[in-house]
Amino acid sequence: MTHALIVFTNLPDQATAATLAQRLVGERLAACVSIMAPCQSVYRWQGAIESAGEVPLLIKTTADRYEALQAAILESHPYELPEILAVPVQQGLESFLDWMNDETRPSPGSDEPAR
Repeated sequence: MTHALIVFTNLPDQATAATLAQRLVGERLAACVSIMAPCQSVYRWQGAIESAGEVPLLIKTTADRYEALQAAILESHPYELPEILAVPVQQGLESFLDWMNDETRPSPGSDEPAR
């Protein structure tokens, strides 16, 4: 059984979002990254209410890959405090979950331990 996660983060623009998505899938940290439509976020930061345009990412991964995925996001993310939220998948199409599991396994010959 795959312990699937949906991870959310927001990026400041489409180019940064696309670069991070390519990296996460390329490094097999995510099976798929959906780059969502730009949105407007309103939040409190350092005592002031701010508003900024952002591009949300919907990242499909497994619990086994979360730590490495989070580290990659933190390394690449331009924000001082990026939003990184993981939500467990309770149910899903079994064949899709199997595909997610397969696509997030470290590549043969990589220095990462197999699951």
